[in-house]
Amino acid sequence: MVGGDAYKRGGRRPESEEDLGSGGIVEEDSGTLFGFGETNASSSGVDGSSSMAPMGVFRRRVPDKKKATESLDYEIAEHSVYRAEQAKRATWHQYRYLALKWALALVVGVGTATTAFLINLMVENLAGLKFSWTIQAMASSSAGAYFLYMIFNVLLVASSACIVTYFAPQATGSGIPEVKCYLNGIDLPGILLFRTLVGKVVGSVGSVAGGLAVGKEGPLVHTGSCIAALLSQGGSKRVHLSPKWFREFNNDRDRRDLVTCGACAGVAAAFRAPVGGVLFAIEEAASFWRPQLTWRTFFTTAVVSVTIRALMNACKGESDCGFFGGGGFIIFDINDGQSEYWIYELLPVLILGTLGGLLGSSFNYVNGKLTQWRIKYLYKNHHSSRRHVKVIEAMLVAFITSTFQFCLPLAFSCRECDPDIATCPRPAGVHYGNFVKFTCPGDNQYNDLATIFFNTQDDAIRNLLSSEMEQEYSPTALVTFFCFFFVLAVITYGISVPSGLFVPSILCGAAYGRLVGMLMTSITGNAEIKEGTYALLGAASFIAGAMRMTVSMCVIILELTNNLSLLPLVMFVLLVSKAVADLTGILPIYDLHIHIKKIPLLEHSSERYFRHLSASDAKSKTCVQFGRVEKVGFILDVLKSHTHNGFPVVEAHPTDRVTNETSTLLGIVLRNHLLVVLKKKISFMKDPSEVVDPVLAFQYDLTEFTKPISSQGVKLDEIRLTDEEQNMYVDLKQFVNTSTYAVQEDMSLAKVYQLFRGLGLRHLCVVPKATGVLGVITRKDIVPEHVEAQYPEVKHLSRTNSYGKLSRSPSFGSFSKTKDLGDSLIGTP
Repeated sequence: MVGGDAYKRGGRRPESEEDLGSGGIVEEDSGTLFGFGETNASSSGVDGSSSMAPMGVFRRRVPDKKKATESLDYEIAEHSVYRAEQAKRATWHQYRYLALKWALALVVGVGTATTAFLINLMVENLAGLKFSWTIQAMASSSAGAYFLYMIFNVLLVASSACIVTYFAPQATGSGIPEVKCYLNGIDLPGILLFRTLVGKVVGSVGSVAGGLAVGKEGPLVHTGSCIAALLSQGGSKRVHLSPKWFREFNNDRDRRDLVTCGACAGVAAAFRAPVGGVLFAIEEAASFWRPQLTWRTFFTTAVVSVTIRALMNACKGESDCGFFGGGGFIIFDINDGQSEYWIYELLPVLILGTLGGLLGSSFNYVNGKLTQWRIKYLYKNHHSSRRHVKVIEAMLVAFITSTFQFCLPLAFSCRECDPDIATCPRPAGVHYGNFVKFTCPGDNQYNDLATIFFNTQDDAIRNLLSSEMEQEYSPTALVTFFCFFFVLAVITYGISVPSGLFVPSILCGAAYGRLVGMLMTSITGNAEIKEGTYALLGAASFIAGAMRMTVSMCVIILELTNNLSLLPLVMFVLLVSKAVADLTGILPIYDLHIHIKKIPLLEHSSERYFRHLSASDAKSKTCVQFGRVEKVGFILDVLKSHTHNGFPVVEAHPTDRVTNETSTLLGIVLRNHLLVVLKKKISFMKDPSEVVDPVLAFQYDLTEFTKPISSQGVKLDEIRLTDEEQNMYVDLKQFVNTSTYAVQEDMSLAKVYQLFRGLGLRHLCVVPKATGVLGVITRKDIVPEHVEAQYPEVKHLSRTNSYGKLSRSPSFGSFSKTKDLGDSLIGTP
């Protein structure tokens, strides 16, 4: 019997809000904390004083009941309809299923690479046009050039903010926290829709080309995930494009795997780092991983690399793709850095790691405080009447950024070019490259601050990491750039435009890293030490301090630099930076924004005090459950009065002699499954004692029980039942997931947490202590050879038995060919 106050057929109906709990089910969207009645104190907004502890340690808040956040069904519901669907499948179905999986991974890779190329193409052309017009205007009037530059940026950012605010609200920010939550098992409304994809692509072009302190790398991860999710949906019924073969991928489990491939493809497209993309998903994004997924994600990222290379070859010439041909695609590429290092360089690398950890954590702390203030006071908790405020704020940030980018270089004097460098200063009419002349009167002069400020973000990174000229930048210019760009990045991340954090982190870290490199060259006098190498190490340290990414970022850097000799230094600076940042107690930037939004993310490990609590402490106070046979009208009433997504089904029986129990838990039936049953009406019975025909399960289509990503599936208001139909009955056993997980009431809450996260559960039944034992399963009992020896009739289905006879090997759907197993597919009443 399920723990908690039973809400059985014929029992009392809920009379208060407290009765709306789910009792013996441990559910992620529960509004109480471990059964102690401790609820969220700030349900209408983000309260800075209650949400953030001293030193920026954000508490884990209970999710708001008013938010429509649900969990995903990663577990397969093994009911009679599922078994019937397996029995109907032909022998070759498994091969077709695997072939389609690889085909979808291929399409995801090509689609993400093409989208990334188009984003870069549009950004480079818009930025090139902006800088060309501004440089031409500077020949006649600096004031006129400033207004032209500022208006161009403000209009681009305003277009991005309008699209995000009014058309695709979920396209704001980088999208990585949302993708991480989805892969953790949380269904956030609208994050993977087609309109979100459009808003992300168009908005990224406006925000990046508009000169904001943002990047397009984070949005590309979200973009790849959206493409994958839309492909997994198998088309659209609205445009009458829904191939039958692709419908079987329209479930949370297969969609999760494809979205993981999309996230990897986004990183690979942003950095042209296929291995780094796979490691990014393992380290940062995905919560569940399988060996088969590693192979498929690597294939996807390889397709991305090949596709981008092919597209870039089409734009080799200076005028083939407008301004893009000269701007390039890769963010940074260091082939001329130092090839070796000395032992005394470990000290400045240690200093860089410490600085990166402290500055990255400071960035997170200040941005978190600002985001809380912005949501509570500026956006009024995202009220619809405040949408115009979001647009005005984005335009104001664009105005401030443009003013700094144009006016700060005017305060710096020009520097003399090295006669040995032919490209110094940058040729007139060219909008990309190093050594920007800006307003310098001499023919061999350039403005060092304009070289990194009055430029695209990608070019600024290339220039900071360049080793073409020693003492290319003055210390004053680097300090000025870091201080102002750090502030701009803090206030920009969080406004209503698509914004990535990789580029701001790289620029901030490269600025103080190059400063340390200049100090090293002046102290040691070693000409082999390159300032660009220290700029790279500084960029890595800031990323590790803000995002706490180590393994994936190390591989991404190595893939971009092609310099394995720097591997020890890169690893060392990443480890030191992450360790220092963790010691501050401030959360990583993505986890920080997840907690600010009060999304119930299950992290890698539980809290220490979970060991002192049990499953009984975490379960909700009441239990809404059904009997095996229920009246249709009663089921409809429960669905109307409760919003739970899973209901335990309990069968009453005479007292068992061994267990002394009078009821048995059959499993959990999902809400969307009940809605399908009520809508189709083919399982209704006039007599509760009527025997269910096993063939009835074959009349359902398994895809009807899955929820499309673009809608909520079958809605309750679509159910139309007459009085006669409401007085009929339904045997729920054929729709119950018979493989439901259940734990005893005294199980440690820490183990419950690990079950939820490790298995990707949505519901977990809490049952009383068992009074008897049927047997014990050990490792050898589930070894295939042992099972085949016990049940010879399943031996022909073994994978090891079919390696040499793939052409004759029956698929999993061939169970129906064996009479005994075929009969067991449909549960007997």
